[in-house]
Formats: sequence, C-alpha cells, structure tokens
Amino acid sequence: MPLDEHKRVNRDNWDSRVEIHYGSDEYGIERFIADPDYIGSIVTFDSNKLTDVAGKRLLHLQCHIGTDTVSWARLGAEVTGVDFSEKALEAARKLSADSQTPARFVLSEFYDSARALPETFDIVYTGVGAINWLPDIRGWAELVSSFLEPGGVFYMREGHPIMWALDWTDEDKLSITYPYFEIDVPLEWDDDSTYAGDEKLASPKTFEWNHGIAETLQALIDCGLRIDEVEEYDFCEWQGVDQMVRGDDGLWRLPSGRERLPLMWSVLATKN
Repeated sequence: MPLDEHKRVNRDNWDSRVEIHYGSDEYGIERFIADPDYIGSIVTFDSNKLTDVAGKRLLHLQCHIGTDTVSWARLGAEVTGVDFSEKALEAARKLSADSQTPARFVLSEFYDSARALPETFDIVYTGVGAINWLPDIRGWAELVSSFLEPGGVFYMREGHPIMWALDWTDEDKLSITYPYFEIDVPLEWDDDSTYAGDEKLASPKTFEWNHGIAETLQALIDCGLRIDEVEEYDFCEWQGVDQMVRGDDGLWRLPSGRERLPLMWSVLATKN
C-alpha cells in the first residue's frame, strides 16, 4: 500500500531511530545476546496478563526492532512481528539471529498488513506507544480482529489518552491542551530527540493521533471482541511529561499526587 504523507513522514522518523535505539541501553540488545534467558522489562510486566503463550502463535503489531517480539519467543511463543520500517526489521532480524531466538518479521504498512500476512493467530499483541501513530482506531480494531482465531486473545498496554492530551512543554503545571478523542487532523511535531539514546534524529517530524478509551474499547467490541479486563496505571514506560521522575524500577511517575491522573492503561480481550 502506498504511504500517504503522514505515514511516510512517520516511517522516515522511525527509520532514523533504528540505529540509535539498537545501540541504546534502554533496548538492551547486548543483554539479549549475552543472556539467553533475558526478557525485556515491558514483556516481563505484560506476561503477568498474557500468562499462557507457550506453543501459541503470537502476532506482534508495530514491532519496531523486535526486542519485545524476541522476548515473547523466549517465553515459548511462535512469534511474528510486523512493522512498516525495513530498517527496523533488518535490525530485528539481526537481533533474532545474534540472540539465537527464532522469530519471523514481515514488512507492511499497518492497515495493509492483513494482505501482507493472510494468517490468523492465537494471540495478537500491541506494544507500548503504538496506536498514537495510527489515524483510525476502528480500522485498527478491524485488523486486530481479523488476525485472531475464534477464542484468540488480544492484549495491549498503552500510554493513557489523558496523558497524550497534556501539554508536554509546561514545566509548571499539568494542562489539558491537546485532543482526548480521535480527530481527522493529526498533531504535528518537530522534535529531533528520542526516548532511547542521546543522538539527534535525521528526520524529526512526526504526526500523531489520540484515541479515547471508550472509542477504543467500543471499536474492539464492535469488531467481535469481548473485553475481559481493563486497567489504568500511575506509571509510564517513558518520560511522557517533564514533571515525571524515574523510580528505582525504571518506570516514570509524577513525583507527588500520583493519584491525580492515569499515565498508562491496558486491555485484555477475547475474540467471540
């Protein structure tokens, strides 16, 4: 599928992150290679919800450089990762080979991935910081459903839409500035930094969309999924706003008044 301007710009941005992320301690590439039992921190947390992956066919959407994909493989799943960045998938395949952890990776624009990968899976997983790059949450839910076998399980843990709506540049207070609900016109950013690594991005421009919790859950319900569990969390995997501080567990939280707003949320669902 040809990329429109928004997707092309975002793909260029993620291409420019690959080398930086691959060399960053945040992604732990050397730990994956040195320790055959090492599991990334995100999947370590998420495996408390997806507890039975051994022997299951698991699809990881928007897999980037494959650290979470490889982590699920090490927990016994037969994994496939999909991403729209060829550079990211080259890095993911290198990680799979160098860490001696079998994984399959498929190149596709997100909304075209069912055509690139005409298969169904026992589990569909979407990693952290993924759906904000997608313009259409209903189309996303249709794709998730199409990839699941009847009785298959979907799990996602994401940045909370109320966090995405905050003014990320205001150091004095937490202000709701950006849309909570999905809108047609994306937010446009120009930022040459990334959350993992200190190098500057060659392609700093991005486009993002927010998606409210109700519209996300309803899209899944309308596409034939039963919602089994929804949770909200007072921590984030990255520094979403300047006020957050990092704890000894590596997670970011507000330094005081942590009960004021959620920073992440998760959903576990089953296809009817």
